[in-house]
Amino acid sequence: MDFLPIFFKVQARRVLLVGGGDIAQRKARLLLRAGAQIKLVAREINPELRQRLDSAEHELIERAYQTDDMSAVSMVIAASNDNQLNRQIYEQALELNLPVNVVDQPELCTFIFPSIVDRNPLLIAVSSGGRSPVLARLLRARLETFIPAAYGHLANFLGAHRQRVKAVISDSALRMRFWERIINGPVGESVLAGKQAQAQSLLEDALQTDEQAEQQGEVYLVGAGPGDPDLLTFRALRLMQQADVVLYDRLVSEQVLNMTRQDAEKIHVGKQRQQHTMPQQEISALLVSLAQAGKRVLRLKGGDPFIFGRGGEEIEKLAQARIPFQVVPGITAASGCSTYAGIPLTHRDHAQSVVFVTGHMKNGQCELNWQSLVQENQTVVIYMGLISLPLICDELIAHGRNKNTPAALIQQGTMPQQKILTGTLASLPAIVEADEVRAPTLIIVGEVVALHEQLAWR
Repeated sequence: MDFLPIFFKVQARRVLLVGGGDIAQRKARLLLRAGAQIKLVAREINPELRQRLDSAEHELIERAYQTDDMSAVSMVIAASNDNQLNRQIYEQALELNLPVNVVDQPELCTFIFPSIVDRNPLLIAVSSGGRSPVLARLLRARLETFIPAAYGHLANFLGAHRQRVKAVISDSALRMRFWERIINGPVGESVLAGKQAQAQSLLEDALQTDEQAEQQGEVYLVGAGPGDPDLLTFRALRLMQQADVVLYDRLVSEQVLNMTRQDAEKIHVGKQRQQHTMPQQEISALLVSLAQAGKRVLRLKGGDPFIFGRGGEEIEKLAQARIPFQVVPGITAASGCSTYAGIPLTHRDHAQSVVFVTGHMKNGQCELNWQSLVQENQTVVIYMGLISLPLICDELIAHGRNKNTPAALIQQGTMPQQKILTGTLASLPAIVEADEVRAPTLIIVGEVVALHEQLAWR
């Protein structure tokens, strides 16, 4: 993040605004909505701006800016058309440790104004870090269309009952779960419909029921996909925001992990070759124990949980322990990485079938059904095959696959740093050895690889 998103209270506090034109007027309107007392300094002041600030609590100074104008203020905004003056104001504010904003010059700002969706007291701010205010405004407009104005009333209703609910439900995790049910259920709907009395009655009933109910934990087994957070499903995002605890793998990208609830406990249980952070049996046992403690547990797996993700083993333990669970499929690496590389896994002219295998080695060997992997018009996708790549290529050739069969290795597929190395079964190992390649990788063998240069779109 270039800027820390915060909300700054300026109510009844003095704010220095330098400039008297249309830009200053826009900033003044926003400051007035937040209850600020404005100290305006400008040689000329827009008549409408003068009228807006015609009150004893505001101060209008019609002259050039002076250094002592910055005394006794809590915030500084420069909205003049004099670049030299704007820089002077910025540097002086830095010396005084005052937050400063020079309009439309993000490099001269210690804070910036976001685009705002105002459902007072609910505020939603959207910022591009000063890079594209137009984009931020467009996003704000989209948010405006599906956030009802009545959400402000809902926020006030919930705030009025916050202490009462806290007194009844002392556990913070259980209290958060209660509020989610209230907001998404009949109580929230009643408030949005303007039926305050009905909402009050429903809330009281819900509190009495919640006091008596035994809290039941649940596990969400969610496929995080190959890395690009845009590939997550809507259901995955919803469950990711509900979970109290997150158990995540090494292959889950940081961008995806950041989309989980910020206050959720996060536990890394990832595995890599010859190094397991937590053995599989312990992971399964931990899922059970956390759910039995009433937690909503997110088991976040790279790719798809049921394709080389050992998801079946984990839900088998959950089923034995009678723990409720949900499974959300994710885009598996084979599909995501091949698509982003412009390599179709099947093609009418080149491949009528596709096979997924893993390249794990045991005692220096890869125990695969090699004969089934050398069929014509077939694409072979190899997960976790970086270390065993030379052996895989040799075995495929030895069992009858043409040594000139196109082959590709994709590193960190779907991510901005994606790397694609192409060659043949005979040449790919040397190409990979000569490059700095590291996991995660995916290997694709078949005639479809030859389409990469033609169909690559990223």
